[in-house]
Amino acid sequence: MSTLKSLLVHVDASPQSAVRLQIAEQLALAHGAQATAVYAVTSALLRYPMAMAAGADIAPMLAEVDAQRLEAARRLYAASVKPERVGWLECTGRPIVDVAAQALYADLLVLGQRAADETRDVDVPADFVSAVLIDSGRPALVVPHITKTPVRLGRVLIAWKPTREAARAVTAALPILQQAERVTVAAFDEGEPPAADTGILGYLRQHGVQAEFKREVASELGDVGDQLLSLAADEQSDLLVMGCYGHGRAREWVLGGASRTVIASMTIPVLMSH
Repeated sequence: MSTLKSLLVHVDASPQSAVRLQIAEQLALAHGAQATAVYAVTSALLRYPMAMAAGADIAPMLAEVDAQRLEAARRLYAASVKPERVGWLECTGRPIVDVAAQALYADLLVLGQRAADETRDVDVPADFVSAVLIDSGRPALVVPHITKTPVRLGRVLIAWKPTREAARAVTAALPILQQAERVTVAAFDEGEPPAADTGILGYLRQHGVQAEFKREVASELGDVGDQLLSLAADEQSDLLVMGCYGHGRAREWVLGGASRTVIASMTIPVLMSH
Protein backbone atom coordinates (compact mmCIF):
# COMPACT_ATOMS: atom_id res chain seq x y z
CA MET A 1 0.00 0.00 0.00
CA SER A 2 1.37 3.41 -0.96
CA THR A 3 2.39 5.76 1.83
CA LEU A 4 2.02 8.72 -0.52
CA LYS A 5 -1.31 10.10 0.69
CA SER A 6 -0.89 13.87 0.90
CA LEU A 7 0.55 16.10 -1.84
CA LEU A 8 1.08 19.85 -1.74
CA VAL A 9 1.71 21.64 -5.03
CA HIS A 10 2.87 25.24 -5.19
CA VAL A 11 0.97 27.50 -7.57
CA ASP A 12 1.62 31.03 -8.76
CA ALA A 13 0.45 32.94 -11.81
CA SER A 14 3.08 31.48 -14.16
CA PRO A 15 2.20 29.02 -16.98
CA GLN A 16 4.55 26.45 -15.39
CA SER A 17 2.03 26.06 -12.57
CA ALA A 18 -0.30 24.17 -14.92
CA VAL A 19 2.26 21.39 -15.39
CA ARG A 20 2.89 21.15 -11.65
CA LEU A 21 -0.83 20.89 -11.01
CA GLN A 22 -1.22 18.14 -13.60
CA ILE A 23 1.74 16.19 -12.23
CA ALA A 24 0.31 16.44 -8.71
CA GLU A 25 -3.07 15.23 -9.98
CA GLN A 26 -1.37 12.37 -11.84
CA LEU A 27 0.49 11.29 -8.69
CA ALA A 28 -2.66 11.59 -6.59
CA LEU A 29 -4.54 9.29 -8.96
CA ALA A 30 -1.69 6.76 -9.12
CA HIS A 31 -1.31 6.54 -5.34
CA GLY A 32 -4.79 7.17 -4.01
CA ALA A 33 -3.62 10.46 -2.52
CA GLN A 34 -5.17 13.86 -1.89
CA ALA A 35 -3.48 16.84 -3.51
CA THR A 36 -3.79 20.47 -2.48
CA ALA A 37 -2.71 23.45 -4.56
CA VAL A 38 -1.38 26.31 -2.47
CA TYR A 39 -1.25 29.74 -4.08
CA ALA A 40 1.60 31.58 -2.40
CA VAL A 41 3.43 34.55 -3.90
CA THR A 42 5.26 37.63 -2.74
CA SER A 43 2.76 40.47 -2.66
CA ALA A 44 3.44 43.50 -4.84
CA LEU A 45 3.57 45.65 -1.71
CA LEU A 46 6.55 43.62 -0.50
CA ARG A 47 8.16 43.32 -3.92
CA TYR A 48 8.16 47.09 -4.44
CA PRO A 49 8.41 48.63 -0.96
CA MET A 50 10.08 51.78 -2.28
CA ALA A 51 7.06 52.44 -4.51
CA MET A 52 5.09 53.48 -1.44
CA ALA A 53 7.26 56.58 -1.22
CA ALA A 54 5.79 57.74 -4.51
CA GLY A 55 2.45 58.48 -2.87
CA ALA A 56 -0.64 57.00 -1.30
CA ASP A 57 -2.18 56.26 -4.71
CA ILE A 58 0.38 53.50 -5.33
CA ALA A 59 -0.99 51.10 -2.70
CA PRO A 60 -4.35 50.50 -4.45
CA MET A 61 -2.52 49.98 -7.75
CA LEU A 62 -0.24 47.36 -6.20
CA ALA A 63 -3.22 45.68 -4.55
CA GLU A 64 -4.88 45.48 -7.97
CA VAL A 65 -1.76 43.80 -9.36
CA ASP A 66 -2.04 41.18 -6.62
CA ALA A 67 -5.73 40.66 -7.36
CA GLN A 68 -5.05 40.18 -11.07
CA ARG A 69 -2.33 37.61 -10.39
CA LEU A 70 -4.60 35.70 -8.02
CA GLU A 71 -7.43 35.65 -10.55
CA ALA A 72 -5.04 34.43 -13.26
CA ALA A 73 -3.88 31.61 -10.97
CA ARG A 74 -7.47 30.63 -10.19
CA ARG A 75 -8.28 30.41 -13.91
CA LEU A 76 -5.16 28.33 -14.54
CA TYR A 77 -6.10 25.97 -11.72
CA ALA A 78 -9.67 25.57 -12.99
CA ALA A 79 -8.44 24.79 -16.50
CA SER A 80 -5.73 22.33 -15.41
CA VAL A 81 -7.21 19.92 -12.84
CA LYS A 82 -10.45 18.66 -11.36
CA PRO A 83 -11.24 20.32 -7.99
CA GLU A 84 -12.37 17.02 -6.46
CA ARG A 85 -8.87 15.66 -7.03
CA VAL A 86 -6.82 18.76 -6.25
CA GLY A 87 -7.98 21.19 -3.58
CA TRP A 88 -7.25 24.92 -3.49
CA LEU A 89 -5.67 27.04 -0.75
CA GLU A 90 -4.67 30.69 -0.89
CA CYS A 91 -1.73 32.20 0.95
CA THR A 92 -0.20 35.52 -0.03
CA GLY A 93 2.66 37.71 1.05
CA ARG A 94 5.35 35.30 2.29
CA PRO A 95 5.61 32.29 -0.04
CA ILE A 96 8.53 30.56 1.70
CA VAL A 97 6.98 30.82 5.16
CA ASP A 98 3.50 29.92 3.91
CA VAL A 99 4.50 26.89 1.85
CA ALA A 100 6.94 25.59 4.47
CA ALA A 101 4.19 25.76 7.09
CA GLN A 102 1.68 23.89 4.91
CA ALA A 103 4.37 21.38 3.91
CA LEU A 104 4.42 19.95 7.44
CA TYR A 105 1.16 18.16 6.62
CA ALA A 106 2.23 16.73 3.25
CA ASP A 107 4.09 13.56 2.30
CA LEU A 108 5.52 15.20 -0.81
CA LEU A 109 5.73 18.71 -2.23
CA VAL A 110 5.58 19.57 -5.92
CA LEU A 111 7.62 22.70 -6.60
CA GLY A 112 8.89 24.43 -9.71
CA GLN A 113 12.41 25.24 -10.82
CA ARG A 114 12.96 28.95 -11.34
CA ALA A 115 13.89 29.93 -14.88
CA ALA A 116 17.20 31.73 -15.32
CA ASP A 117 16.20 33.98 -18.24
CA GLU A 118 13.68 36.75 -18.74
CA THR A 119 10.81 34.25 -18.52
CA ARG A 120 11.55 33.55 -14.86
CA ASP A 121 8.73 34.02 -12.42
CA VAL A 122 9.21 36.94 -10.03
CA ASP A 123 6.33 35.94 -7.78
CA VAL A 124 8.61 33.92 -5.50
CA PRO A 125 12.17 34.54 -4.20
CA ALA A 126 15.11 33.13 -6.14
CA ASP A 127 15.90 30.69 -3.31
CA PHE A 128 12.31 29.50 -2.97
CA VAL A 129 12.93 25.78 -3.63
CA SER A 130 16.00 25.42 -1.43
CA ALA A 131 14.51 27.53 1.36
CA VAL A 132 11.26 25.51 1.46
CA LEU A 133 13.27 22.27 1.51
CA ILE A 134 15.41 23.35 4.44
CA ASP A 135 12.67 25.17 6.37
CA SER A 136 10.07 22.40 6.11
CA GLY A 137 12.27 19.31 6.18
CA ARG A 138 9.85 17.70 3.71
CA PRO A 139 10.78 16.01 0.41
CA ALA A 140 9.93 17.78 -2.82
CA LEU A 141 9.49 16.84 -6.45
CA VAL A 142 11.01 19.78 -8.32
CA VAL A 143 9.70 20.21 -11.87
CA PRO A 144 11.95 21.85 -14.51
CA HIS A 145 10.64 25.12 -15.88
CA ILE A 146 11.04 23.76 -19.43
CA THR A 147 8.56 20.93 -18.79
CA LYS A 148 5.43 21.57 -20.86
CA THR A 149 3.38 18.41 -20.19
CA PRO A 150 3.14 15.87 -17.36
CA VAL A 151 5.81 13.18 -17.57
CA ARG A 152 5.77 9.48 -16.72
CA LEU A 153 8.15 8.57 -13.91
CA GLY A 154 8.90 5.06 -15.16
CA ARG A 155 12.71 5.20 -15.27
CA VAL A 156 14.35 6.44 -12.09
CA LEU A 157 17.97 7.24 -11.29
CA ILE A 158 18.95 7.38 -7.61
CA ALA A 159 22.06 9.39 -6.70
CA TRP A 160 23.21 7.41 -3.68
CA LYS A 161 25.64 8.16 -0.88
CA PRO A 162 25.37 6.89 2.70
CA THR A 163 23.97 10.07 4.21
CA ARG A 164 20.72 11.00 5.95
CA GLU A 165 19.75 13.32 3.10
CA ALA A 166 20.04 10.59 0.46
CA ALA A 167 18.30 8.06 2.72
CA ARG A 168 15.38 10.45 3.28
CA ALA A 169 15.07 11.07 -0.45
CA VAL A 170 14.99 7.32 -1.21
CA THR A 171 12.40 6.69 1.52
CA ALA A 172 10.21 9.52 0.21
CA ALA A 173 10.50 8.11 -3.31
CA LEU A 174 9.57 4.53 -2.40
CA PRO A 175 5.93 4.77 -3.59
CA ILE A 176 7.18 5.99 -6.97
CA LEU A 177 10.04 3.47 -7.09
CA GLN A 178 7.62 0.62 -6.41
CA GLN A 179 5.67 1.55 -9.55
CA ALA A 180 8.73 2.28 -11.69
CA GLU A 181 9.72 0.23 -14.72
CA ARG A 182 13.44 0.56 -14.07
CA VAL A 183 15.49 1.82 -11.13
CA THR A 184 19.21 2.54 -11.28
CA VAL A 185 21.35 3.39 -8.25
CA ALA A 186 24.47 5.43 -8.98
CA ALA A 187 27.20 5.98 -6.39
CA PHE A 188 30.16 8.26 -6.97
CA ASP A 189 33.27 6.72 -5.40
CA GLU A 190 31.35 5.33 -2.44
CA GLY A 191 28.58 2.92 -1.59
CA GLU A 192 28.00 -0.82 -1.60
CA PRO A 193 29.10 -3.11 -4.43
CA PRO A 194 26.42 -4.23 -6.86
CA ALA A 195 26.15 -7.74 -5.42
CA ALA A 196 25.65 -6.62 -1.82
CA ASP A 197 22.60 -8.14 -0.09
CA THR A 198 22.59 -5.37 2.48
CA GLY A 199 22.87 -1.62 2.11
CA ILE A 200 20.87 0.37 -0.39
CA LEU A 201 20.15 -2.50 -2.81
CA GLY A 202 19.00 -4.70 0.04
CA TYR A 203 16.85 -1.91 1.46
CA LEU A 204 15.17 -1.37 -1.88
CA ARG A 205 14.65 -5.11 -2.36
CA GLN A 206 12.93 -5.33 1.03
CA HIS A 207 10.46 -2.76 -0.28
CA GLY A 208 9.81 -4.60 -3.52
CA VAL A 209 12.16 -2.55 -5.69
CA GLN A 210 14.73 -4.30 -7.90
CA ALA A 211 17.53 -1.93 -8.82
CA GLU A 212 20.68 -1.95 -10.91
CA PHE A 213 23.86 -0.55 -9.36
CA LYS A 214 26.36 1.70 -11.14
CA ARG A 215 29.61 2.84 -9.60
CA GLU A 216 30.74 6.16 -11.06
CA VAL A 217 34.04 7.99 -10.67
CA ALA A 218 33.71 11.63 -9.70
CA SER A 219 35.57 13.83 -12.14
CA GLU A 220 38.30 16.02 -10.69
CA LEU A 221 37.59 18.65 -13.32
CA GLY A 222 33.83 18.94 -13.17
CA ASP A 223 30.89 19.08 -10.79
CA VAL A 224 29.24 15.86 -9.65
CA GLY A 225 25.94 17.60 -10.35
CA ASP A 226 26.86 17.88 -14.03
CA GLN A 227 27.86 14.20 -14.05
CA LEU A 228 24.55 13.25 -12.48
CA LEU A 229 22.57 15.15 -15.10
CA SER A 230 24.69 13.63 -17.87
CA LEU A 231 24.17 10.13 -16.47
CA ALA A 232 20.42 10.75 -16.20
CA ALA A 233 20.40 11.69 -19.89
CA ASP A 234 22.43 8.61 -20.83
CA GLU A 235 20.05 6.40 -18.86
CA GLN A 236 17.03 8.15 -20.40
CA SER A 237 15.77 8.66 -16.85
CA ASP A 238 12.41 10.26 -16.17
CA LEU A 239 13.24 11.12 -12.55
CA LEU A 240 16.33 11.79 -10.45
CA VAL A 241 16.23 11.05 -6.71
CA MET A 242 18.90 12.68 -4.53
CA GLY A 243 19.66 14.29 -1.22
CA CYS A 244 19.79 18.07 -1.02
CA TYR A 245 22.98 19.25 0.66
CA GLY A 246 24.07 22.57 2.08
CA HIS A 247 25.56 24.35 5.04
CA GLY A 248 24.97 27.40 7.15
CA ARG A 249 22.23 28.54 9.49
CA ALA A 250 18.67 29.77 9.00
CA ARG A 251 18.18 31.79 5.81
CA GLU A 252 21.95 31.97 5.29
CA TRP A 253 21.88 28.32 4.27
CA VAL A 254 24.00 27.74 1.17
CA LEU A 255 23.47 24.90 -1.28
CA GLY A 256 26.26 22.43 -1.88
CA GLY A 257 27.83 22.26 -5.33
CA ALA A 258 25.95 19.25 -6.75
CA SER A 259 22.60 20.37 -5.31
CA ARG A 260 23.07 23.89 -6.68
CA THR A 261 24.00 22.58 -10.12
CA VAL A 262 21.06 20.18 -10.35
CA ILE A 263 18.51 22.75 -9.16
CA ALA A 264 19.85 25.26 -11.69
CA SER A 265 20.29 22.94 -14.69
CA MET A 266 17.79 20.09 -14.33
CA THR A 267 15.90 18.95 -17.42
CA ILE A 268 13.93 16.14 -15.71
CA PRO A 269 12.01 16.21 -12.42
CA VAL A 270 14.16 15.76 -9.33
CA LEU A 271 12.90 14.36 -6.02
CA MET A 272 15.02 15.96 -3.30
CA SER A 273 15.12 15.83 0.47
CA HIS A 274 17.21 17.60 3.05
